[in-house]
Amino acid sequence: MEGAVKGSVQVSFYPGRPKAGSYLADPGTAGSTTLLLQVSLPCLLFCPPASESSAQSSITLRGGTNATSAPQIDYTSHIFLPFLRQHFRLEPYLDIQKRGYFPRGGGQISFRMPHTPGPLPAVTLTHRGAVTSIKGKAFVAGTLPLHISRKMCEAATMRLVASGFDSALIDIQACRHNGNEATGSGSGITLWAENDGRCIIGGSSVGSKGTDAAKTGQDAADELARNLRHGGCTDEYLQVH
Repeated sequence: MEGAVKGSVQVSFYPGRPKAGSYLADPGTAGSTTLLLQVSLPCLLFCPPASESSAQSSITLRGGTNATSAPQIDYTSHIFLPFLRQHFRLEPYLDIQKRGYFPRGGGQISFRMPHTPGPLPAVTLTHRGAVTSIKGKAFVAGTLPLHISRKMCEAATMRLVASGFDSALIDIQACRHNGNEATGSGSGITLWAENDGRCIIGGSSVGSKGTDAAKTGQDAADELARNLRHGGCTDEYLQVH
């Protein structure tokens, strides 16, 4: 970069050619690993391999895995990456090695993407179809007890049923991540609706101190129901990925 000094009003950036390899990004904060993944994905995807034996690049990302104002790692795992596999015929691999929450961070994910010479296939999505299932995951970690995640599950299920969805279609799992699986304490819930038009629509919410777990579950259900009501083939977040 040139001109990146105190008082500068202009920055010039001349990127070099991307090189295949293994990379690490660690901001040292609870900054979102999923946002880092979004900006890294095109480089990993189109980076030419150094040799036939290294036909893919990988990146390790550290920070927050379930943060506000960013996709939760469960959204990436259950909605975004399946979309890439199904519609773009890509084969991304994600390993959630440790979860991290605000304010400590400390989460770590590993991501691999085989190189593609491009161009990606065109995708036309015009038919979402009927909802065939609604799945979800409510979690707690650290010092938080399991009953909090169960409360989120129950509240989300009740809200979805009240919104007109058949309870037989709903399967939301409650879980607790132990100390080996997470740094710090956190909670949240991610929901996804599968449709017979090969679309996946999501809704999620992150728990916070002082917020009733039932409200966190209801907020995720409301977001999912809102995304389903608008009739589109993707939710509001997948549109901007």
